[in-house]
Amino acid sequence: MTDIDKARILIMATDGFEQSELLVPRDKLREAGATVEVASPDGGEIRGWDETDWGDKVPADLKIANARLEDYDALVLPGGQINPDKLRTEPDAVKLVRRFLDSGKVVAAICHGPWLLVEADGLRGRDVTSFPSIRTDVVNAGGNWVDKEVVVDQGIITSRSPKDLDAFVGKIVEEVREGRHQRAAA
Repeated sequence: MTDIDKARILIMATDGFEQSELLVPRDKLREAGATVEVASPDGGEIRGWDETDWGDKVPADLKIANARLEDYDALVLPGGQINPDKLRTEPDAVKLVRRFLDSGKVVAAICHGPWLLVEADGLRGRDVTSFPSIRTDVVNAGGNWVDKEVVVDQGIITSRSPKDLDAFVGKIVEEVREGRHQRAAA
């Protein structure tokens, strides 16, 4: 059990993340007292996608390869079409997602972010939601796709789109407070 004001949360992203899906969780979790760090493939700044065009640049705190599972209570995976598609080709990113899933720590993915859960083979038999366009990918990976603003299955949190951000962040806070979850392998 970890109070949110003592929690350490990692957001993993690269260029093309949906801007609100990184900034809103980062800022709201920080406002709640959590320490939130951003990891990118090379440890450098990354640029968001703001609905229809390139958005703001966000500094990263560390390189994905240097992120240590032991240092964090939760992993947050923003969506956008570009970001998770690029990250799922990065072995270090997929390995880190798999380690979080295996550990029972909170993993939260929104929009196209569940593509990383697909790549890490973390959805078999789990209830999950996503942006509707990747529903077939989720189902083909063994997930039970549900059309809800937020779905939680043993500490794995998923949401559909930016309109669900309030529910998504609220569940991150709630699940971090619950602590590690016993998960059967997906």
